[in-house]
Amino acid sequence: MNVITNVTSDLQSQILDAFNFRHATKVFDPDRKIKDEEFETILEAARLSPTSFGHEPFKIVMVQAQEKRELFRPFSWGANGMMNGSTGQLGTASHFGVILASTAQTMTAGSEYLQEHYRTVKHLPDEVIGMFNEAYGKFQTTDHNVTTEREITDWSGKQAYIVLANMMTAGALMGIDSCPMEGFDMDRTTETLADHFGMDTGKWKPAVMFAFGYRAKDPEYPKTRRSMADTVSWF
Repeated sequence: MNVITNVTSDLQSQILDAFNFRHATKVFDPDRKIKDEEFETILEAARLSPTSFGHEPFKIVMVQAQEKRELFRPFSWGANGMMNGSTGQLGTASHFGVILASTAQTMTAGSEYLQEHYRTVKHLPDEVIGMFNEAYGKFQTTDHNVTTEREITDWSGKQAYIVLANMMTAGALMGIDSCPMEGFDMDRTTETLADHFGMDTGKWKPAVMFAFGYRAKDPEYPKTRRSMADTVSWF
C-alpha cells in the first residue's frame, strides 16, 4: 500500500497552482485533444471518489460523437458558451459528458440494488449488510429525512458533485481545462438520455454536465474569491 508520509512545500504549491489555473472554460481549442491515458486518469479519479455510505450513486455518460452532442444543444445554454454565439463547450471540448444521479428506485434503503452492491462490490458479509441497512435506513428516514423521489435523487446528485470536483482537480493538476455545467433543461435532457442513449431514466437522472479540453484563450479576468476570513470560521 502506498502511503503519503511527507507533504512537501513543492506539492502544496502544485496543488494551489492547479486551483488557480482552473477556470470554467467556455470555449476550448477544438484542435487539441486530451491523450487517452490522461483522460483515463481523470476517469479513475472519478471512480475512486468517495460517496456517502460508499453507495456510488452515479454514472458517467461520455458523449464524444458530435452528432450526439448536438442533441443537447437546443436546451443546454450552459454548454453553448453561456449563449455568447460560439459553438461553446459542446462544439469545442475534447471530452464532453453527463453525470447521472441514482433515483429512489435504487437508493432507497433495503432496495435489491443496494443488497447486490453490498455483496458484489463492497464484499460485505450478511451481518454487516444488516448493519448497513439499519444505519442507512435511519439516515434516510430520521437523521436527514431524505425519503421522497426528489430528495433521494438530490442526495445522489451531491455525490455526483464530489466526483466531478475530483475529476476537475485531477485535470487541473495535468494542465487540462474543464467546465461544470448546470445550464440545461432537466426534463428534455432526461428524455434525450432515454431516447438516444438507452438510459433507464427511472433509475438515473441527469445531475450535471461537464467538458474537458484545452482553453482557446486565457481568461479575460483574474480569479476572484472571498477572503479566507470570510470563508472559514475557527472556534
